[in-house]
Amino acid sequence: MLSYQHIFHAGNPADVHKHALLCAMLSYMTRKDKPLSYLESHAGRALYDLSSAEALKTGEAEAGITALTEKFAPDHPYIKALTALRDQHGDTAYAGSPMLAALCLRPTDKLHLAELHPQEYQALRDTMRPHNAKCYKQDGFDMAQAVCPPEPRRGLLLIDPSYEIKSDYELIPNQIAKLHRKWNIGVIALWYPILTSRAHVPMVQTLKAQNLPDVLHHEVAFPPVRDGHRMTGSGMFIVNAPYSLTEEAKTLSQIFQS
Repeated sequence: MLSYQHIFHAGNPADVHKHALLCAMLSYMTRKDKPLSYLESHAGRALYDLSSAEALKTGEAEAGITALTEKFAPDHPYIKALTALRDQHGDTAYAGSPMLAALCLRPTDKLHLAELHPQEYQALRDTMRPHNAKCYKQDGFDMAQAVCPPEPRRGLLLIDPSYEIKSDYELIPNQIAKLHRKWNIGVIALWYPILTSRAHVPMVQTLKAQNLPDVLHHEVAFPPVRDGHRMTGSGMFIVNAPYSLTEEAKTLSQIFQS
């Protein structure tokens, strides 16, 4: 499907969960003076305006980044990246994960970003051009399978589909298994929504049964952002998780519980 546009959901609580873990991982991985590859399967447009009519229509950012920012330490990699972005683009600017990655990475690192939606892809390409990102108007799983193992081989792949295509839940475990076989040192980070339907449960059970290495599985719960909204939490399943991520996950749990 090509109907999903993240501007309606940018900055929601699930974004905060996903992006905080992403920035923490990239901050840890860039401590070594070795280049990285960053891949993303469903990139979106990378830069959003939280004062836009689309963002205000749902009000999801109010329950997410607006409400939760003050609960993070000022030197958290996520807050530092958002501050740098807003210094450049204004107080209502909001970074999607490709932009956050670009802000966390270095000139020697490589970015590979896939997006199928025509308007989102055009915006992504325009926004990320100064960051020397390679953008693909291609199915994200096809891009990841074609690029892996990337060069440089150290790196991280973020998989965060909209799950509008219900078969994603069934297909993702096999995709991750194939990617890990091709790129056994890569960090593979999967985001998924926790819905009232509990559609994610069989997928997570299948992933756990694959006995992938150094897995960090982390979920947070939060109230629906509006009446009738079916999302009640956010999950991350990370293969080859960096050493420091366990403590970061504990901190995030406390932030979402407070």
